[in-house]
Amino acid sequence: MDRAQLAEFLRTRRAALQPEDVGLSRGSRRRTPGLRREEVAQLAGMSTDYLNRLEQQRGPQPSVQMLAAIARALHLDLDERDHLFRLAGHPAPDRVGASDHISPGLLRIVDRLHDTPAQVVTELGEVLLQTEPARALLGELTGREGMSRTTVHRWFTEPESRRIYPADDHEMRGRIFTAELRTAYARLGRDSPAGAIVADLLRVSPEFAEVWAAHDVADKHSRSKRFAYDGVGELTLECQTLLDTETNQRLLVFTARPGTEDADKLALLCVLGTQRMTV
Repeated sequence: MDRAQLAEFLRTRRAALQPEDVGLSRGSRRRTPGLRREEVAQLAGMSTDYLNRLEQQRGPQPSVQMLAAIARALHLDLDERDHLFRLAGHPAPDRVGASDHISPGLLRIVDRLHDTPAQVVTELGEVLLQTEPARALLGELTGREGMSRTTVHRWFTEPESRRIYPADDHEMRGRIFTAELRTAYARLGRDSPAGAIVADLLRVSPEFAEVWAAHDVADKHSRSKRFAYDGVGELTLECQTLLDTETNQRLLVFTARPGTEDADKLALLCVLGTQRMTV
């Protein structure tokens, strides 16, 4: 671990970012350019004191998970992320196959969607980043571990994951999630994480085995998605998908047509969800 170079790299990258670059308000009392330490710490989910110690060459060696969070908070590209890992004494993450690293460009888009349900997912349906309205709509999904990170695995092993969809859409949703998994399986191969998910679901879920045997590969589905919530009722949202061709990550954005009952319900749901998260 090169403490001096790590400290310098963190300081220079923090100074190179403006509040507007990460979706923050500049405010009227900012005297120096760049982000404040407390702002980077908040974005990375770490304490300001921890970042202070790293920038002052006296902090402990950051974990791989902490480095990934710092890279995301500082909007590092892949070369910068790899450099950060090496300075901290860790091998650079493998770029082959799926990656949890979100490109700076995609992060800038998400930063501007703070009032809209939006999330970044891998091709396996692992949620990497959510806006607060997305957590209100779909639940907190970024803290999952193992195979439960993936939408399809939760669908067939955790019945509670289906509650936000109307019951008469469940069969269709299961087919769609399975078809998406088959597409990833065909691209990545049997020995990939997609292959491990298929093997596990075939072992534990007769329902998945039946859907998988149908060999449905039509993963293109309607942009309209129906949801159902206690106290709010059913609502239909449009889901727009932006594909990052370098990482195969998707940005999903959920919207309702302005002036409709669905828009009113979505606004209410976001308020209720935010209140639940702060209690």
